[in-house]
Amino acid sequence: MKTKRKILPGQPGTKRLMEKYGDDLICVRYRYDETHMMAIKTVELVVEKTLWKKRPEKIRRDRTIYIRIDYGEIELGRKVREAGGFWNREKRYGKFLFPRF
Repeated sequence: MKTKRKILPGQPGTKRLMEKYGDDLICVRYRYDETHMMAIKTVELVVEKTLWKKRPEKIRRDRTIYIRIDYGEIELGRKVREAGGFWNREKRYGKFLFPRF
């Protein structure tokens, strides 16, 4: 089945469907089934709306991250070195590669 056309609400050809479904209408698709020689009109609707929180992005294990460690943050520098990080004197930042487990 091939989709030949996708129409968004408000475009020509969606007036009656917008009257029927209102703001729940997401799009209208025209599909063609070549085996049965049929033209099919489908609608995509909103069924449920709920609130959600975006999860914080996870850092990939193989990614190198750069940490700015200010002068005097001795404990933080020590923890980074214990975890395998090192200090770059020219650029004045700590570099840390996450270990693979």
